[in-house]
Amino acid sequence: MPPQLTRVPDHSWLGAPIDARSLFAPEHAALMATLRGLEPVGWSTEAVPGWSVRDLAAHLLGDFYGRLARDRDGHRQGPGFAPGETLEAFIHRSNQEWVDAHARVSPAALTDTLDLVGEQVARFFETTASDTPSLGVSWAGIDPAPMWLDCARDFTEFWTHRQQIRRAVGQGTDTDPGSLAVVLDTFLRALPHTLRHTAAPVGTQLQVSIDGPAGGTWTATAAEDRWSLAEPSAGRPAARVRLDADSAWRLCTRGIEPAIALARARIDGDPQLAEAACRIVSIVH
Repeated sequence: MPPQLTRVPDHSWLGAPIDARSLFAPEHAALMATLRGLEPVGWSTEAVPGWSVRDLAAHLLGDFYGRLARDRDGHRQGPGFAPGETLEAFIHRSNQEWVDAHARVSPAALTDTLDLVGEQVARFFETTASDTPSLGVSWAGIDPAPMWLDCARDFTEFWTHRQQIRRAVGQGTDTDPGSLAVVLDTFLRALPHTLRHTAAPVGTQLQVSIDGPAGGTWTATAAEDRWSLAEPSAGRPAARVRLDADSAWRLCTRGIEPAIALARARIDGDPQLAEAACRIVSIVH
């Protein structure tokens, strides 16, 4: 029987691959330092609407176990979709069920378990092949996604939850540019999917720039069937949007709403295109 030919999917519209693999170990160490430094009252402080710091830490543990079970161990059991349930509803429900089930776990025990399992997650990602197919990334509009994007997506989630814990206890965002640059680059891969219902002549360009040492510039170009982050051709963008880094990552995670981001942004060109760009969201929302 002749070998089957396999076609490598074209992911060029997502832009150049991101390699976040080496960042998981230092991110995990930073999370552990944050949690072990909390005062007792900090654990009960609200980190995100409806969840305390302890709840958010429990959620992170669920993410760690889920990644290892599914991708390292090939374990396929666990909660499934209810009839008619959307992906967003399923994720929110299963996350809440996990957090509720861990209400009896103390902060000290939770921290120790996170430390043990998180190290295994970091080792897992360090050994992944970046171009293999992996979990879909709904906010980027791709399923299956290349592992490099799935890996980077998980890194942004872990980083974002650490920032939410830090902000809850008055520490502010960790602005280390090495990690923040990867977070912002990953979040901006949602731009083509964000613009999927925005009609524009082929070749129209929208440029998003983020200030600061972790920032950069991303250019989305209207193609025949989608917007693309592939290398843009020469030409003046129809719209430019410039944001500071803190507003950008918080917009992408809905820490602030699009209207607030628009008010903070510096916009040049087509205001409707700029407004469409500021609807970007890089989490399951």
